[in-house]
Amino acid sequence: MTSRTSFAPLALALTLAVCHAGAAAPALAEGTEAENTAAGAEQPAPPPPPPAKPPFAFAKPVFDETWATIGLGAGMVPSYAGSNDYIAFPLPLIAGRVGGVGIAPNGPGLVLDLNSPKPAMVPKKGARLAFGPAFRFRNDRNNRISDEVVARAGKLDAALEVGANLAVAWRGVVKPLDQLTIGVQARRDVLGAHEGWVIEPQIGYRALVGKAMTLQAQASMEFTDSRFARYYFSVTPAQSAASGLAQYSADGGLNRVGTTAILSYDLDRNPLNGGWALTGVGGYSRLVGDSADTPYTAVRGDANQFILGGGVAYTF
Repeated sequence: MTSRTSFAPLALALTLAVCHAGAAAPALAEGTEAENTAAGAEQPAPPPPPPAKPPFAFAKPVFDETWATIGLGAGMVPSYAGSNDYIAFPLPLIAGRVGGVGIAPNGPGLVLDLNSPKPAMVPKKGARLAFGPAFRFRNDRNNRISDEVVARAGKLDAALEVGANLAVAWRGVVKPLDQLTIGVQARRDVLGAHEGWVIEPQIGYRALVGKAMTLQAQASMEFTDSRFARYYFSVTPAQSAASGLAQYSADGGLNRVGTTAILSYDLDRNPLNGGWALTGVGGYSRLVGDSADTPYTAVRGDANQFILGGGVAYTF
């Protein structure tokens, strides 16, 4: 689906939790110097002070060689790409790092990072290359079509898009633990649904916000070929006769532009130690070109597409 985006808590870089041990100041005795000297001669020597605490204490973060985040939520999303009817949709989540391979959500799908960096107590600044396979499930107009006119045009088959992701990531751009990523995905349907190609440039930024929250924002565009456009946005003679919509022939090109923001709140106010978190997601995208001009959008729906959702996740 063009407009559906899963939520995800962010995998944070490792950091230090430093505790400074303060030295206690000696108490001042009352009375004259002679009285204090005499009292000191009669009283036993005070006990020795307790051993000094180490000047630093380190917190062991959960994000080590192997970690995972599993969550579940729900969101309000368009009934189909271009619809102005909204339905509740489950938003499952899986993210982590296993065997040196990073795992991240990719809409309704996954993207793997075969060059995932090793955990470090002090994250390295500078750029690194991220690359690996990308998967996206698309069930647009496959079920739960709220508009009866569009439903009469018939259901479409679900698609599984498989391809590759390539990105450059910079750490420490504005803050010590933030990250800026610029990349692109290329995917092709392998289930025989639209059988076309999707090219998706992306730019993303993530950072800690205060002590308990993390923020991730992403902007993206979606370019499609003619097979994709004809499958989802053309109105064939048979579909026109069944629905009453005018015939329309769609072509490929720029299909969508959009942005998404994800905010995660750690319930024990320490995002580095794992545990439970609450996550909210909001997004806006705009269909452009033939995807906006098709009768499915222009007559029965809206080119402006929104998403709003939330959920819970556990990191271990």
